[in-house]
Amino acid sequence: MRRLLPVLVCLLSLATILPAQSPQQVKVGMHLMNLYDLNMDEHSFYADFYLWFKWTGEIDPTEIEFVNAIEKWSITSVVSGDGSDSLLRDGTNYRVFRVEGRFFHSFSLGDFPLDRHALDIQIENPEHDAEALVYVADNEGASIRKTLQLVGWNMDGCNVESTRHDYGTDFGNPDENARAYSNLSFSVLLARPINYFLLKMLLPILIVMLVSIGSMLLHPSHIDTRSSLPIGGLLTAVFLQQSYSNALPDTGYMVLMDKIYLLAYLLISLVLLQVIRSGNWLMREHRQPEAWLIRMERLLAGIYLVVFILAVVVMSVW
Repeated sequence: MRRLLPVLVCLLSLATILPAQSPQQVKVGMHLMNLYDLNMDEHSFYADFYLWFKWTGEIDPTEIEFVNAIEKWSITSVVSGDGSDSLLRDGTNYRVFRVEGRFFHSFSLGDFPLDRHALDIQIENPEHDAEALVYVADNEGASIRKTLQLVGWNMDGCNVESTRHDYGTDFGNPDENARAYSNLSFSVLLARPINYFLLKMLLPILIVMLVSIGSMLLHPSHIDTRSSLPIGGLLTAVFLQQSYSNALPDTGYMVLMDKIYLLAYLLISLVLLQVIRSGNWLMREHRQPEAWLIRMERLLAGIYLVVFILAVVVMSVW
C-alpha cells in the first residue's frame, strides 16, 4: 500500500497538469432568403435560407438535425458549389448549404394584434454531444435578404444564439446516448404594424363606443332614440369581434382584443341600464327631467369614455 501511494500522487499531479480536452468549436451562420406561409392553425412556417459552417478538427459538423423541422422528409438541403469543402486562407474548413423546409413555431396570440414572434430554426448534431462539439454564432452570421417583405408583418431583425440543450434523458441507452447537445438557434423577429391595431382593429370599436355613450348626451325625454343606440352598439360590437375571431385559431384563452371588447360590452351595458333607469323614472314621475339628471348623465358619459381609453392604453402597454 505504501508503494502505491507515490504512484497515485504522481497520477493525480499529471491529471491536474494536463489540460482537459476542449470540444471542437464550429462557427455557424445563416442568411434568410424567403419566409412564407405562416400557418397559425398548424403552428408552422416555411423558410428558405443559406446555412454555412466553418471549423477545424476531425469531426464533421455538417451532419445536423433540424430540431423543430416538420415533415423532415420534405426538408431540401443542397450543398452549394461542387459539393466539397473549401479551405479558407486561415486553414479553416468551410461548407455552405441551401435549405428549404417547414418548421414548427408555437404562436402565442395573447397580445393580438400587438403580438410579436421570434420564428426560430434550430440545429443540433445528433452524433456528438456538447462535450465533443459546440456550435457558435459566426461573426455577423445572421442576416435577411434586404428585399424580403412579409405582408402584414414588420421584420425587426434576426439573431443567432448558441445554447446547451439538455434533453433530461439518455433515451434508454446510457452507454451511447448523451443527455445534452449543442443547439444553435436562428431567430427572425416579427411584429404586426401598429397601424393595423389602431386603424383596423381599435378604430371601429372606438366609433361604436362613441355612438353608444353619446346616447347619454341626448335629452332624457327621447327614450326610444337613447335606448336604440347602445342596443345597436352591442350588436355591432358582436359582429366586429366575430370578424377577427374567425381569422384566429382556437386559442382557449382571451387575446388582447377580446379583453378590449369585453370592456366595451360592460360599458355599453351600463349605458343601456342608465338609459332604461332614467326612462322608467320619467314615466313614473310624469314630469320633465330635472337639470341634475342631465348633468349626471353627461358626467357619466365622460367617465365611461375616459375609462375605456385609459383601460385600452394600460392593456396595450402591459
